Amino acid sequence: MGSLVQKSALLLCGDYMEAYETLVPLYILQSFGVSVHCVSPNRNSGDRCVMAAHDFTGLELYTELVVDQLTLTASFDDVTPDNYDAIIIPGGRFTEILSADERCVDLVARFAELKKLIFTSCHSQVMLMAAGALAGGVKCTAFESMKPLIEFSGGEWWQQPGIQNMFEITDCVKDGNVVSMVGWPTLGHGVRVLLESLGGQVSSLKENQASVLFLIGDYVEDYGINVPFRALQALGCKVDAVTPNKKKGEMCATLVYDLEEARQLPAEKRGHNFLVTACWDDVCVDDYDCVVVPGGRSPELLVMNPKAVALVKKFDEKDKVFAAIGQGKLLLAATGVLKGKRCASGKGMKVMVKVAGGEAVVSKGCVTDGKLVTAASASDLPAFLSGLSTALGVSVMF
Repeated sequence: MGSLVQKSALLLCGDYMEAYETLVPLYILQSFGVSVHCVSPNRNSGDRCVMAAHDFTGLELYTELVVDQLTLTASFDDVTPDNYDAIIIPGGRFTEILSADERCVDLVARFAELKKLIFTSCHSQVMLMAAGALAGGVKCTAFESMKPLIEFSGGEWWQQPGIQNMFEITDCVKDGNVVSMVGWPTLGHGVRVLLESLGGQVSSLKENQASVLFLIGDYVEDYGINVPFRALQALGCKVDAVTPNKKKGEMCATLVYDLEEARQLPAEKRGHNFLVTACWDDVCVDDYDCVVVPGGRSPELLVMNPKAVALVKKFDEKDKVFAAIGQGKLLLAATGVLKGKRCASGKGMKVMVKVAGGEAVVSKGCVTDGKLVTAASASDLPAFLSGLSTALGVSVMF
């Protein structure tokens, strides 16, 4: 994005780390040119860590669902804290093991000593405790079960006032070089703080904030909705997610694609639930600059719904920006938006793009053709976020 200074971050990983809290900051930082190394103790570059989704499924406590894996990009033994501007530690059970690993504790302590940014979420604040980084009354928040431990460690517990449940929380806390969040519902604000703490300046070519509407339904691809939704929040955009048959406050199920060895296709696994943020009947096309259709199986549901097809056609008549990931192009194909356009496409979408009059481009990354921004799959999200933010006139400069 034309940044003058190269920034770098270290992402500390482990098995059963929270997928959302891992990929949202990872992909957003990568999309704006920040170099991120993913490491885990006793593992090397190319090894993988299992990720999990943590969400409430009607029981008293959250449920852990194993989703997919993240490939590490550097070896733990090669890490030199002085070479990074920040360390990011997602939530998840892996932090319990890492908090007892002297090498990991020393790593976090070194970042604290150097006054470099330490970004934590949910349960990973245990690493701050182990490293003594909360001593002296450092203000900190976390999943509420962590409150007594934070206070025992010399930290000052903070909780957003007036909150009835976790999904209402929007704020994170920054005290000196320590940023802490309750969990993934606060990632929009949290990543904004992360970008600014790294020296990022968010700017827009528009006088008013850009506004984006996501069209979703049950079994929308988890990262395809969650990552760009939180990224655009972090960039100061107004974002809404709607579906024809559900009201504001209701949940859509998501899925994650996990490509296991010796399989022709990735396995579908249940991901996080996603909260619908507006009612379908309240949507006014003139209130939005762009419509985004994530992948997954929800586009099949939308393309069979006349209201969804009609809404996309209204956006087309108003010459708005369109964006789609993976199977999300199905809805755009049905409404004629792809005709004469170049589209990023995986093998499974090539025929669909062709019969809709488009040109399928098999490319890792993002393809922009006029006001159409497409990506082949969720693995292309860094390039997709970069292309979409450019189309919206939003940038981050370091």
